[in-house]
Amino acid sequence: MTALRERAIVSLRSAPLLPRHVRIRYDPVRQAFAVLSPEKVFWPNEISLDILRRCDGQSSVERIIADLAADYDAADPQDVAADVIAFLQEWSDKLLVKL
Repeated sequence: MTALRERAIVSLRSAPLLPRHVRIRYDPVRQAFAVLSPEKVFWPNEISLDILRRCDGQSSVERIIADLAADYDAADPQDVAADVIAFLQEWSDKLLVKL
């Protein structure tokens, strides 16, 4: 019998971190950054990459949202918050981000 893992839910106090098996690497052939995990490669867009680079285990989701809203000053902070939380939840569900 296989035990099911409990789903982690993103909160503003979560401090996301990339697990040891997930790496961000530059691919000189494609001239783009890739996210590598065992047997999978992801090609994040610029904003996704900005979110992932901030997943250091120290910065809270709230801090990540505030920093991104400041960096993309034309963006509505509520839209930034919704997008960041949805992105981190999806990546957490795929075991690519620890909360």
